[in-house]
Amino acid sequence: MQLNKGMTRQQEPVTAVIVGAGHRALIYAGYAEQHPDELRIVGVADPDPLRREQTASRFRLPADRTFATVEELTAVPRFADAAINGTMDHLHVQTTIPLLRAGYDVLLEKPIGVSEAEVLDLQQTAQKYGRRVMICHVLRYAPFYAAIRRQVEEGAIGDIVNVQTVEAVSFHHMAMAYVRGKWGNSSRCGSTILMAKCCHDLDMMTWMLQGKKPVQVSSFGSLTRFRPDKAPEGAGTRCLVDCAIEASCEYSARRQYLEKGLWDFYIWENLHLGQAPAEEEKEDILRHRSPYGRCVWHCDNDAVDTQAVIVEFEDGSTATHNLVGATAKPCRTIHLTGTLGEIQGSMEDGSFTIRRPDLDAPRRYTEEKVAVDVKGEMHGGGDLRLVADFVRMLRGETLSLSTTSLEQSIYGHRIGFAADRSRIERRTVAIDVSAMAMAKGDSDQ
Repeated sequence: MQLNKGMTRQQEPVTAVIVGAGHRALIYAGYAEQHPDELRIVGVADPDPLRREQTASRFRLPADRTFATVEELTAVPRFADAAINGTMDHLHVQTTIPLLRAGYDVLLEKPIGVSEAEVLDLQQTAQKYGRRVMICHVLRYAPFYAAIRRQVEEGAIGDIVNVQTVEAVSFHHMAMAYVRGKWGNSSRCGSTILMAKCCHDLDMMTWMLQGKKPVQVSSFGSLTRFRPDKAPEGAGTRCLVDCAIEASCEYSARRQYLEKGLWDFYIWENLHLGQAPAEEEKEDILRHRSPYGRCVWHCDNDAVDTQAVIVEFEDGSTATHNLVGATAKPCRTIHLTGTLGEIQGSMEDGSFTIRRPDLDAPRRYTEEKVAVDVKGEMHGGGDLRLVADFVRMLRGETLSLSTTSLEQSIYGHRIGFAADRSRIERRTVAIDVSAMAMAKGDSDQ
């Protein structure tokens, strides 16, 4: 049954098909197991037979509701309200457009796409077919950021004139994802590290600025660490094969992935489906076959490990984002300066501070610390809150302040594409504001 816009269905759960049965998509689909009265998974499309089989078993799907491709899925009459698209970055747009044409609304993993042109193409297609696309900018739903955004909405610090965000990517996360892993080489995955990792932070800029449009961007960045010429003496090409310093190296694949068990759901293929290799197999996999067994100084990576982004918005306000890779501590920080005060905090610390000028105060300003419940799950507890909002959207119910529609999410992406162009071409890049006003219902939220 298709839900019309504005229609509310209280009794029946929304139905969805999984497209790309990877780690992220199955996290979102897990909402159906916790809230079966709200969401039901009714199909899966994935080229991997094992993933199709395991996903079908988990959600009790009949054989005629499993498909190898999106083309197979959309060739049959539509049987769900929506699709949860968790494919790899370079497949996002090319798999979402057929779904929109077939009548599905879509929950789409970030980044929206790998180029400005294809993102705009997706936006136009969604408008043409009257479909809704919600982007998985899950940090909007994290209690830390949602609480800050409510303060902004209530005018706690007046009009924002500057936003500063920083993302520090830990040394082990950097090595796993952006050196050895899927997002280490932009020609292979389609996305730069800024778009794959920091499109959350760029979205946060535009969200905190309440929809003000960016007009120009400058960016600088480079690959400073994980290059062959930076390899320590004695480093080999594979940790468990020819490395003389493996036992003491913080990037040792044995230490990180066998002894410490870090990032196991990425390292061991299909672990998220319960298909873990035997312990005795893992060392052999890292030794001979896995990209995660490679020396971090001898990979095919081109992801920069430091990048600074500077943005000017249409009203003259400014923002900066700093990506810093291979830090000791992973964290995201934010500092908003407004006409009446400022807000500063770190998501991992679970609190932020509101400061306001006050000549009568001992330090000439007052401080109010706001504690936030930081959940243990990924993205500060935002993942399943996002899915709940998606369900509300499909039911025609009132949406949260965090809602991540395609029209709103496109702003941060255009900053990211412009920033990478600026970094590569070594120039300031202007953004055509008129191209962002083309969307129906363009919102300032």
